[in-house]
Parts: sequence; structure tokens; C-alpha cells
Amino acid sequence: MQTVHEAYSFACMKCGYAWEQAYAIEHHTDGKGEPFIMYKVGGERVPSPLSNPTCMNCGGHVVRIMRAGQVSSVLGTIDRLYHHRIAPGIAGPVPAGANVPRTPKPRTHDSPGPVPVDEPERGRGRLSRLMGIFRRS
Repeated sequence: MQTVHEAYSFACMKCGYAWEQAYAIEHHTDGKGEPFIMYKVGGERVPSPLSNPTCMNCGGHVVRIMRAGQVSSVLGTIDRLYHHRIAPGIAGPVPAGANVPRTPKPRTHDSPGPVPVDEPERGRGRLSRLMGIFRRS
């Protein structure tokens, strides 16, 4: 049996959580002479982190796997993608109670106003009245 120690960095693309984990990777040979690998963390057998990684924070499976030491790099990338800095001059929140004058927006078109609807004619059948309702909507 040969044991290799490796660490991976993980970043969840769903919630942004990132972490690193070290593994003891044991290379074995089964009874038929076929090689197989066991991953262990703290002496306990765990599933391969490469097959179906799961976020430890939200349980999501959209997890990026990288070489060890990449968590800070990925966190910086996620921060740049999702937490943009506001450029100077862009309006921000206005404190409650602030007396800020507002100018009305200019109208770009006239609205048609109320549209008259004809009274349903007496003596029409149910289907005609129903079709009339759909024509008006």
C-alpha cells in the first residue's frame, strides 16, 4: 500500500463558501489485482472529493476544485464578480426623512385613457357572450 498526501481547495459557485482539505490517498490492490484508491481525512474513509464534491455550507454541488492554496485567489475573484464597488458619482441610498427635491420625468407618449366597452347585446347565446369577453381582453 502506498499513501500520498494531497490537499485541494474548493469554492462553491452557489454560495461563495471556500475551504481547503488535506487527504491521505491510499493506493491499494483488490483481490483480482485491480488498483483502487481510498481517500481518508483524519484516519476516516471519505468519498473521493473529485467525484461529486458537496459544499459544506449550502450542500450545493457546483463546486470548483483547485490545487491547494487557491482559496484566497478564488475568494478575490468571487468578490470582484459579485460585490462591485460603487463608482463615485453614482447615487446611493437616501436617508429616511431627507428632503430631496424630485423633478417629474418627462412623458414620452400619451396614454390612451379609458376605453369604452359596449354593453352586451340581449338575446345572444352563451358562446357569443363568452367570445365577446375574450375579444375585449
